[in-house]
Amino acid sequence: MKKFTLEEFLELLKKYNVEEIEGVKIEGDLEIELEGSSVDLSAIAPLYSMLSEFGNFLYHANMALGYLQRLSAALGIPTPFAAQPQLAPAAPAAPEAAPAVEELKLPTELVKAKFEPYKEEYPSKIEEVVLGATKADGGSRDYTITLGGERSLAFYTFDAPQPHLPAIAIDVFDRKPMLAKAVRVHYEDVLDNPAEWARKCVKKFGADLVTLHLISTDPLLDDTPASEAVKVLEDVLQAVKCPIIVGGSGNKEKDPEVLEKAAEVAEGERIMLASATLDMDWERIANAAKKYGHVVLSWTQMDINNQKTLNRYLLKRVGMPRDSIVMDPTTAALGYGLDYAFTNMERIRISGLKGDTDLNFPMSSGTTNAWGAREAWMIDSPIEEDTPWGPRELRGPIWEIITGLTLSLAGVDLFMMMHPVAVAVLKEVFNTLGGNVKESVADPGEWIFMEV
Repeated sequence: MKKFTLEEFLELLKKYNVEEIEGVKIEGDLEIELEGSSVDLSAIAPLYSMLSEFGNFLYHANMALGYLQRLSAALGIPTPFAAQPQLAPAAPAAPEAAPAVEELKLPTELVKAKFEPYKEEYPSKIEEVVLGATKADGGSRDYTITLGGERSLAFYTFDAPQPHLPAIAIDVFDRKPMLAKAVRVHYEDVLDNPAEWARKCVKKFGADLVTLHLISTDPLLDDTPASEAVKVLEDVLQAVKCPIIVGGSGNKEKDPEVLEKAAEVAEGERIMLASATLDMDWERIANAAKKYGHVVLSWTQMDINNQKTLNRYLLKRVGMPRDSIVMDPTTAALGYGLDYAFTNMERIRISGLKGDTDLNFPMSSGTTNAWGAREAWMIDSPIEEDTPWGPRELRGPIWEIITGLTLSLAGVDLFMMMHPVAVAVLKEVFNTLGGNVKESVADPGEWIFMEV
């Protein structure tokens, strides 16, 4: 494209006696250099105003068409439109026939397409851990519980089948504990008899397992000797034929001795010892589990790195079999860190599925921690301006249910619980997600419009 200066442009206009241009749009690139120019700025002010107003070079011309064409030819710029002067008006063209309009056809069926969901395939799987031993295995349990075995995230059955649904254990104590009223009313008749308590949990409330807490061994409570405390374990083993979990009082000095004695008394029954932690003699507990053929619960405080460390100690230093470790990364209740617990557990599960052999073990949740939340057991809010909380008889079970359901989605395989209604709800949800419930157990109208 040919370039020219404003001065040259003005000379061309004068050459062709162009005094005024109207209705013209000018299109092109404009470069203005005023420094060193001898052009009279006052003379080009109207032109500059016109150029600024229209902005595009040679786009349209209505008036002075002949002058504009000659100017375009002189500048070597073709006219952007074909326009030839006509001496006489052209005869009107014959009207063309209107194109035929096709008849609008409405679709009679949907486009057929097959939906293929994305499938995530993980390179590893979660270890399978069996709790309990039948007579064929040298024990006396009527059945065993298998945890783990997943090859996908929880209930992602479109990625891979879930081989075992989560199991639920109900807590039993060897001395009357402090319980929320909503829980206590269900066990008042058996609080002084751990064996009967365990039987009620299994027979009436459908527990898959029983967790026996030997809290009387706490030096700050009864300081029951380990040899005496394990007699309660023997009674419970006789009363129920489900797999058993045994825990101490939480005392870091006393628990290793108590769990070691429990492992000896329950030899052959493949119980789970709860728990080995980094701040106690975890090696003593793990050695007892290994010696008598039991499972050890590896408990850490919501720290994935500590969980890896403790698991590695159990595997490398003690030589625990891989099918004899269950993890408890700690459960925080709804409103008290549940999001942290979920994130930690989910990270652990994904790491295990991706091949981290220090973390691909089943997980357990102390879901009864939900009852530590004041919203679960207090009559009402202690804040005067707060809105009513509603009946605690419903709030408590709901707190335990939501805590459990949330962590089930993170991959928890074993839930330790208390309230029978919470247990029943989780069982129904797990069976539904696992495809074991074919029909609704109730008319939706019965609960949608239920008054509580």
